[in-house]
Amino acid sequence: MTNRHEALATLFAAAENVILGKRRQIRLAVCCLLAKGHLLIEDIPGVGKTTLAHTLAHLFGLRYQRIQFTSDLLPADIIGASVFDSRNHHFKFHPGPLFNQMILADEINRATPKAQSALLEAMEERQVTVEGKTYPLTSPFFVIATQNPSYQIGTFPLPESQLDRFLMRLDMGYPSPEAERELWLGRPRHHLIAELSVQLPSHQLAELQSAVKTVHASPALLDYLQGIVGYTRQSGEFVHGLSPRGGLALLTAAQAWAFIHERQAVLPEDLQAVLPAVAGHRLCASNPDAAAVAALILKNVPIH
Repeated sequence: MTNRHEALATLFAAAENVILGKRRQIRLAVCCLLAKGHLLIEDIPGVGKTTLAHTLAHLFGLRYQRIQFTSDLLPADIIGASVFDSRNHHFKFHPGPLFNQMILADEINRATPKAQSALLEAMEERQVTVEGKTYPLTSPFFVIATQNPSYQIGTFPLPESQLDRFLMRLDMGYPSPEAERELWLGRPRHHLIAELSVQLPSHQLAELQSAVKTVHASPALLDYLQGIVGYTRQSGEFVHGLSPRGGLALLTAAQAWAFIHERQAVLPEDLQAVLPAVAGHRLCASNPDAAAVAALILKNVPIH
């Protein structure tokens, strides 16, 4: 095991000590960050969505800001605003909470579409434009958003353009009986998070992200990827298939998943592992059962 993978193993162990019984969700979340993607976590309140975001921020040593999305939130509350400086007689831009390395957009679907749209340029281009002037965001820059199920009161559905900005969508699910009992009897999670030490600082994270792009994708693997993408477009099972950006997201996520598992080349199993999280929200935004969507695709796309 290389030093990089030893550091990842230590990070996973520390995260699993805080977030009990969610090994796969933790690995997918880290996979998303290594692929330079944004993460959407959808589930009912109280299952650990915010705790996961806090934990990752501490373990990666990222400058972190939580933004509570509400129905009266305005874009300026997220991006910032220009304020007139009476001493110098000009407007000065005051950056908002978006200018941090990791943003937790908490309960993102409780804000109006106008407020949600403040994240579009930032998530895609890592910059924001205010009054015709462009301001670059910090690097690295991640958005982890949580959202409540759409059937709950006071939610505004995310448009497809916003959903597509997220590399992955996860659900936390209920803990196992054993993990839940340990949670009840253990220390409060926020105390454990406060005691976490940085395992992979931002400069090492950048090195890992660069290493992910070197994971080899063979022509045969790309044939399998094209088969998956082609099925989503031609089968008639979906309103629209995966876009070229969706296909690229699937490949990048599979490279990161292979890297986490110490492989130098992407296997079909890597594509299959990340397919529910990457494709579910792009193909069936209203269907939370991403596993069923992925199972349908994999059943009909053979590995050559």
